[in-house]
Amino acid sequence: MSKYKEIKGFKVQTLASDTVASQAAGGSWSSGGDLNTARSYLVGMGISTAALAAGGYTGSYTGKTESYNGTAWTETTDLNTTRAFGAGAGTYTAAIYFGGGTDPTNYDNTESWNGSTWTEVNDLNESKTSMMGSGTSTAAICAGGSPNKVNTEIWDGTNWTEVNNIPSVLLATTGGGSATSAIIATGQTNPPDSGVQSTADSWDGTNWSEISPVNTARYQAGGTGFQPGSSNTDVMIFGGGTPSVTGVTEFWNGSSWTEIGDMSTARGQQAASDGTSSDAIVAGGIAPGYSAATEEWTASSTFTKINLGQVYYNSGSNAYKVTAQPVAGGTWASIANVNTARSSILLTGAGTSTEGIFFGGLEPSISTKTEDWNGSAWTEVNDLNNGLRDGAGTGAYNSAMAAGGDSSPVTDNAETWNGTSWSNITEMGQAREGLGMAGATNTAVIVFGGGPTSDAQIWNGSSWTEIADLNTPRKFFPGVGTSTSALAIGGDVTAVTESWNGSTWTEVNDLNTARGSSGGSGTGNTSALCFGGYISPASTKKNETESWNGTSWTEINNLGTARSNGGAAGNSGNAAFYASGTTGSATAVAEQFTVATANKTITVS
Repeated sequence: MSKYKEIKGFKVQTLASDTVASQAAGGSWSSGGDLNTARSYLVGMGISTAALAAGGYTGSYTGKTESYNGTAWTETTDLNTTRAFGAGAGTYTAAIYFGGGTDPTNYDNTESWNGSTWTEVNDLNESKTSMMGSGTSTAAICAGGSPNKVNTEIWDGTNWTEVNNIPSVLLATTGGGSATSAIIATGQTNPPDSGVQSTADSWDGTNWSEISPVNTARYQAGGTGFQPGSSNTDVMIFGGGTPSVTGVTEFWNGSSWTEIGDMSTARGQQAASDGTSSDAIVAGGIAPGYSAATEEWTASSTFTKINLGQVYYNSGSNAYKVTAQPVAGGTWASIANVNTARSSILLTGAGTSTEGIFFGGLEPSISTKTEDWNGSAWTEVNDLNNGLRDGAGTGAYNSAMAAGGDSSPVTDNAETWNGTSWSNITEMGQAREGLGMAGATNTAVIVFGGGPTSDAQIWNGSSWTEIADLNTPRKFFPGVGTSTSALAIGGDVTAVTESWNGSTWTEVNDLNTARGSSGGSGTGNTSALCFGGYISPASTKKNETESWNGTSWTEINNLGTARSNGGAAGNSGNAAFYASGTTGSATAVAEQFTVATANKTITVS
């Protein structure tokens, strides 16, 4: 194995040190030449030294097109159709502009740019504005948009073809990638009711699937990430409204979103080039007035740092290594107590180990209280509409769902959280308590099991649909993962684990310790944690933590306080929080599980 560059499936590099990070993390924004016409809702294509900006809104709609040479913008031929709110794909010499409109008219027409003029070509199948677009002038993707669109279309250089829809309505959205591999992220659903979104979905050329939400919910952001042969592991989003404008930039590395260098000028409604995570440009927008400002994003073309999971050759120690997060070494640490100690079978929670909410329970009456965790303190926020115990929760700290449980009597109620308040949604159609639940946001959720049923249902953002039942009926257990990849773990003092692949449940290896009312965390059916709970009799509380690697459960470091019935949250198998619960009486204790990143030597022969 002396030729380290030939390790199949990995982009191997030589490093003298063991720094763990991504290439994009070393990038930064710098000021470029201003647009000639300050405007918002314009479309951009290209890279920092060769870009195109077209259309927009200056107080009136415009078809102006400007070309950028890395120093200055030059006005060139206008679009044939004056408009804003459209999308585009390609480079500064070969691009397409599609959709958009002039309030209240939406357009379906597409124009092709050859470096000097725009030419009308075949239309989109649906008229729309404020959608995600990316790719090249001969192979592009268009998804979501207004009014209330879920359709996806692929451009082959001649025609647009409708393909599989995105999971839910998403407008004022962004993303990046190619016609065969892309990301759509952030936006709004049915504004103004829903507020800003943190949701994100991945396109594999055939289907969309839910991925981890972005860290900062927003709409009207910029996105970039196309390059020849690119994949949906090289996408960056930046700016947008939260609703106030922001300069926050986030990078998707194929498994998680990481905040990297912010823009100097916070803005939304800007032109974002269809560049890469190492070379991109943003121009114009609202900041809060119409802006002409340009910023160029650059990151080193040569890797000096590495991604988690990257195989590399350490030239200092003459060894092959891989960055990893060895879950076995993870530990629980005390964090600030919750404001209101409570217990129930179950409390419910949603979010990550550093940003989350938990809600419901007994204090001793059935509670409507919601508390928000920001990584350092708990804050009481707006209450549930319905008091809840024995229910379930899932999602992100700003996009969560609560469902089922005992509100005296057992209920089929469901509510969604938008980061500020709870809203009642369509009932599940079947009252149940102690159910399992999984989903990264409140727009794609599955519920399963609970008393008195093994039934399962999926929520698509607007309605519930029956899906395949659990194999083992039970209640008082955690569900973790997403609507297409989940686990049902233990329950009713059982060790049974079932894995969901988007269509069927399969029994897999059992927990080492059978338990009920435990906490759970996980990205899906390949990486999860199970912690706490009770064994028979229910007064016997456990502190055991187990880690799931997709095949089996392994006992790892214990909770500091043995308890059951707590509020658990975490969208990964290596990070979680567990708040409140009962040790025999209600406790306000909260703990956080973390795993340090490490560099592991690979032994070769």
